[in-house]
Amino acid sequence: MRKTSDIIKTVDTISVEANGIEFEVDTQGEGERLVLCLHGWPEHSITWRFQMPYLASLGYRVWAPNLRGYGNTNAPKGMKHYQLEILMEDVAALIKASNAKEVIVLAHDWGALIAWHFAMRYPDAINRLVICNVPHPAPFLKAMTKGFEQLFRSWYVLFFQLPWLPEMISRNISAGRLIRGGAATRRNYPDEVVALFDENASRPQNRTAMINYYRALLRGGGLYRQWKLGFPKIEVPTLMLWGEKDIALSMTSTLGTEEHVEDFNIRYFRGISHHVQQDAPEEVNAMLNAFLANETVPEYLDIKI
Repeated sequence: MRKTSDIIKTVDTISVEANGIEFEVDTQGEGERLVLCLHGWPEHSITWRFQMPYLASLGYRVWAPNLRGYGNTNAPKGMKHYQLEILMEDVAALIKASNAKEVIVLAHDWGALIAWHFAMRYPDAINRLVICNVPHPAPFLKAMTKGFEQLFRSWYVLFFQLPWLPEMISRNISAGRLIRGGAATRRNYPDEVVALFDENASRPQNRTAMINYYRALLRGGGLYRQWKLGFPKIEVPTLMLWGEKDIALSMTSTLGTEEHVEDFNIRYFRGISHHVQQDAPEEVNAMLNAFLANETVPEYLDIKI
């Protein structure tokens, strides 16, 4: 299938071997300071198209891999290959392969779920963490057990536990149109990007791999094992960016995050969807600039573009 570099000519797409997987990695910029961008479901590394050139202009080397089962990255068969522990090993192996001296993880959706756990289990591997629209697992589990709002919003996670039926139904759903349809700024999702999302999610091996993330999380016991291990406090400076019009995750699931992160800031984006980094890229980039420079991160409505 096509690559990000087929659409955005300033991006190089390379192959990186890590944890026994050939990862398709979009790259921009040079140097020993790495920003590792982890995308979500049912997306593609092109989701970081607004952040990559900006971060490169700040002097960072940016890697945006397609996670296992996405894009042209290997998609091993079987739910066991998508266990949360294995996904964390992927991140560790990618960081090792980069030979970077400083590492910032920037993550959204499923990438952010991996990143939260990675920051807890590999505390010395990263220097800073930026999370987009996924709650820390401890407040999320609390939100799931208090009332029905978040449980109702997470219905699809339970549906994905079924064999074969999710794959059959999702064959007729356009991933790109689903993403653009829920966006607050639809002009930021041109047809060629939507088509790449569709191409990515339409391949049978990719479609099953994407759903296997959810199956491994629940049926595979990944979430339970992490809960049994506990949630050690994250020590690295952490910034959470949250689009308030997220239809899958409630704002209440962000409450109490500061109890689990030593150095924590959160910024809410009024009127912005789950795909915050694509909906409000200039504001996100301004916040990233301040955070990486160890300056006060501006509020969304205070940023004048």
